[in-house]
Amino acid sequence: MTLVAGSYEKFIWGFKLKSETLIPLFSYPSHISAIKCVAVSGPVAVSGGADDSIKIYDITTSSEVGSLINQTGAITCVSFFNSSSLSYPRNLLSGSEDGTVSIYDADPFVHYKSIQAHRKSVNDLSIHKSGKLALSVGRDSCLAMSNLVRGRRSFCCRLNKEASMVKFDSDGSKFFLVMEDKICIHEAEDAKLVLEMDNKNRILCAAASANGLLFTGGEDCNVTAWDPISGKKAYCIEKAHSKRVKGVAVLSSSTIDDVENSESPYLVASASSDGVIRVWDVRMANKEQPSPVAEADTKSRLTCLAGSSIKSIKKSELGTSSSK
Repeated sequence: MTLVAGSYEKFIWGFKLKSETLIPLFSYPSHISAIKCVAVSGPVAVSGGADDSIKIYDITTSSEVGSLINQTGAITCVSFFNSSSLSYPRNLLSGSEDGTVSIYDADPFVHYKSIQAHRKSVNDLSIHKSGKLALSVGRDSCLAMSNLVRGRRSFCCRLNKEASMVKFDSDGSKFFLVMEDKICIHEAEDAKLVLEMDNKNRILCAAASANGLLFTGGEDCNVTAWDPISGKKAYCIEKAHSKRVKGVAVLSSSTIDDVENSESPYLVASASSDGVIRVWDVRMANKEQPSPVAEADTKSRLTCLAGSSIKSIKKSELGTSSSK
């Protein structure tokens, strides 16, 4: 299991979780300004920065292997699309302050097309499990749908309030919108509002899990699991950090449909602006003061976190993947 985090200090941090210990893989200033977003899938990771660039990393060699510069503005969000049959990602999508959503082939990294999805900065994006479409939200207070097959925006509607995050659920039938301290659940087919969930403080990060729960972190310093069926909190790790939570990642093998056979099916990681990354066994969430399974102190102001529970398989070992 791998964790990658970015910071205001331009540093990228990589860790491997093994035997309840976060083992450092790499840490160095990869951007010339703050890192705003990260994504990881199997043996590859990417980071987007305020320097308008995306950096690519090979986790198996703990090295930076390239850059992507196709957008004129800070990179605000990045997301991989994974085929269920491969451990190497198929596509990469990125959002930028110039309002565009860019599509890349991840094998090798080649720019396909940039879609003008928003009139202002893209706040977040989420790829449907089919890989055929993506949702994005922006500073223009709009929700946009991009057709990834045709490479164009196919739908756009104005929201009552600016959304900072959008996340599809695991089966793609619903999606979550985060608006400050509120989570709205919508049907994916017609965008019909299903229910709303209220948090007492602003939500700064979110990650959907394969069992349907949505994990969030924010200004309350908690890591919270939300039940989209009841519309209530399933459980909460209170005061998970001393400062606000800026990143959360689900590390359970439920992401690869193997919960019962996993040795660690209940792990969720969180990162805070206090510089600490912690891994939690959520089965302990109902304890009064649960202790993290593992933690690492980067001593930097962390901005984002991503994790992968898929085994890191070298690209050369994938018979269905073309060579660079």
